[in-house]
Amino acid sequence: MRENALILGITGNIASGKSLIAKAFAEKGAALVDADQLAREIVAPGSRVLQQLIERFGAAILGKGGEMNRERLAEIVFADPAAREALNRITHPAIAELAIKRLQQLRVNPEVPLVVYEAPLLFEAGAETRVDRVLVVKVDPLQQLQRLMARDGLDEAAARQRIAAQMPQQQKLARADYVIDNSGSIEAALRQVAELWERLVTVAPR
Repeated sequence: MRENALILGITGNIASGKSLIAKAFAEKGAALVDADQLAREIVAPGSRVLQQLIERFGAAILGKGGEMNRERLAEIVFADPAAREALNRITHPAIAELAIKRLQQLRVNPEVPLVVYEAPLLFEAGAETRVDRVLVVKVDPLQQLQRLMARDGLDEAAARQRIAAQMPQQQKLARADYVIDNSGSIEAALRQVAELWERLVTVAPR
């Protein structure tokens, strides 16, 4: 009888390339659950969580159509640790509930060889308990800064502020079961994905 699929948590700091790595696993056949996508689902217009956010941060976080303006909210919480904590208190329980449901559904699906949970705040949210193993995507700090500035159109001060708001990379690496270094080329990162896929799905018994 087939064992349940392994759940691999993928995390890392901003602009480390977590999504690239998670997508590469998905292309090999893994089922992907994206915490950022869950975070979007729980704040759909009319949702209880969105109402709580409006009560805490004001209607300025809404777009013209009543949807949440993620960029505006990010500006608020990255500049204010207390606001960031409030955001997490409101959203993390709802994300956790949805994540656990999705992950367990996929874990027992006989067609799924590996479940990947991409979660930027895996450790910060205490979500490592939802997964069997943790992969941290590592990046050179200077490259991280340059990627973030280019990706989000930020100046250096704003980019450094967002990086500083997160758990230091070294702390995440110390808690990792696996590490992929995404400081080099995409091809080099994909080779590391292929090697880990072999270990987790093709070779390693569980």
